[in-house]
Amino acid sequence: MSMEATLANIIIAEDDLLIADLLEGFLVRAGFTVCGMASTVAETIDLCNQHRPDLAIIDLRLADGDRGTDVAAGLASRDKLGILYATGNAGHTGLTAADGEACITKPYQTADLLRVLRLVQEVIETGTTSQPFPRNFQLLEAEPAREALSHGNET
Repeated sequence: MSMEATLANIIIAEDDLLIADLLEGFLVRAGFTVCGMASTVAETIDLCNQHRPDLAIIDLRLADGDRGTDVAAGLASRDKLGILYATGNAGHTGLTAADGEACITKPYQTADLLRVLRLVQEVIETGTTSQPFPRNFQLLEAEPAREALSHGNET
């Protein structure tokens, strides 16, 4: 099933209103339905609960000092919601699949954003995805088991 056929509904969580407006315009022109824009974790959770979007593009740093990763943790259910984080900080390595599906580093090309949104939707629909990946894209993986981490620290 292609993203174009499903006309995915998207929530945008971005504290920079100019970026959010540009992103919304681009996504609408590309055929997506933007069902809401938010600048804080609370607003994003409210919009997700109200609209049940297919995808969410979430900045890692939101207004009021909020962290974008708190959105996934605050949702009652993430069933079928694909989360793509966008960040200007390439050294954020703490993200895992518990936070969302993927991350893209700003600045990014619009063609890369479209490809990444397709990849995220593919992960949600099938549990896997196909390459090639854009160079500024990271598919989030499960967190390493705590036992494996603790064995490496034993003396």
